[in-house]
Amino acid sequence: MTDSEIIIQADGLKMQYGNYVVMESLDFVVRRGEVKVIMGGSGCGKSTLLKHLIGLERAAAGEIRYYGKVFDPDAVSADAIRRRFGVLFQSGALWSSMSVAENVAMPLEEYTDLKPSEISEIVEFKLSLVGLGGFGHRFPAELSGGMRKRAGLARAIALDPEILFFDEPSAGLDPLSSRRLDDLILELRDALGATVVVVTHELASIFAIADRALFLDADSKRALCDANPNDLVDDLSADFKVRDFLKRGELNVND
Repeated sequence: MTDSEIIIQADGLKMQYGNYVVMESLDFVVRRGEVKVIMGGSGCGKSTLLKHLIGLERAAAGEIRYYGKVFDPDAVSADAIRRRFGVLFQSGALWSSMSVAENVAMPLEEYTDLKPSEISEIVEFKLSLVGLGGFGHRFPAELSGGMRKRAGLARAIALDPEILFFDEPSAGLDPLSSRRLDDLILELRDALGATVVVVTHELASIFAIADRALFLDADSKRALCDANPNDLVDDLSADFKVRDFLKRGELNVND
């Protein structure tokens, strides 16, 4: 791959709250059309990294670049980059007082000059893409957990984003719903031609969707690997912590 295919690049990224360092010296890239998974144990900074990538948090040091340009979350130019994002938060983050259709329509009303009839058509199309055609009149409280995740995903793709971010998309879902959501993420990646970043600790999802996985280690405050997870499981040269995580603690120190 060439440098022109690099969509996101982190150079020497340091994440810190007060005197507490979450992660430091993070260097990685996300290439066009790739599904990059951010994985690691609880408290390692996975969701914190996602917040830095979308500009909700500012790095203590280092840089994040999009399309080769430094991303400054406080700069006016950052808004243009954010409009190329689609974000699905862990809870779905739907407005409870609005119908599903109204939730999906909101970014279209905010950032386009489309007519109401055109917005309605797009909303129904996006809902159909995630398997919620005909559910636009429902309110979030009337949906199951999996349906709320899919409704949040429909809103995330409303503007046909080039980059999709997911924060623990399978959290709280049963295995079947989780697998269906994994399949949907890959289908949307292919349909939209999007680049995808997913924060998850779910092994089934990691193995199912990741092209490459970045493992964050809370002890060293570093990334221990950035590779395809299927290649790491039986790679004896890979860090023990990474292989142990991917095998759910089945290893012993002699492995």
